[in-house]
Amino acid sequence: MKFFIDTADLEQIKEANDLGILNGVTTNPSLMAKVGIKGEAAVMNHYKTICELVKDGDISAEVVSTDFKEIVEEGKKLAAIHPQIIVKVPMIKDGVKAMHWFTANGIKTNCTLVFSAGQAILAAKAGAKYVSPFIGRIDDSNWDGVELIAQIANIYAIQGYETEILAASIRSSLHIVKCAEAGADVVTSPLEPILGLLKHPLTDIGLAKFLADAKSFK
Repeated sequence: MKFFIDTADLEQIKEANDLGILNGVTTNPSLMAKVGIKGEAAVMNHYKTICELVKDGDISAEVVSTDFKEIVEEGKKLAAIHPQIIVKVPMIKDGVKAMHWFTANGIKTNCTLVFSAGQAILAAKAGAKYVSPFIGRIDDSNWDGVELIAQIANIYAIQGYETEILAASIRSSLHIVKCAEAGADVVTSPLEPILGLLKHPLTDIGLAKFLADAKSFK
């Protein structure tokens, strides 16, 4: 399973990248605003900087338009920033049409705001490279987001769809593990849940004992 980090914070991206486990980044205008990046030129430049930092990784850049023609025009601008850019498109009617257009014209897409297997099927039919089910938000509505990942994985396997399942809206380290079990191809997460995978009390206890024993030999 590939690891993406969901942020626009360059320091957090660098920290994850330095671990040697980062495969890409997902971000959007809201995340850009959180780190003080505003205005089209600044956002475009920030996307380019992220691409240069995470070499060879897919970088999802989100459109803000909802009309087919405007999505296409915006997507073309985003794709022109850098070859690593994946155009993130919302799961709406014009979004599906735009993803089909992008696919036919060699532009890779990430279908975002997916909350059902039916939507995931449409995204795959439209040729999206990634489909992003928002499992945390599904959990918030008293349904099981990880169960949706498993359902989509089963459907894609049966139908032979090549679209990759990118589990989004990750809230915890456990979410990451459960998504791996359910068949997600990718997980995109804030830095904290990724670093949380490192932690276990028995590791801390074992390391403390190892270091104490090592001192006794000096």
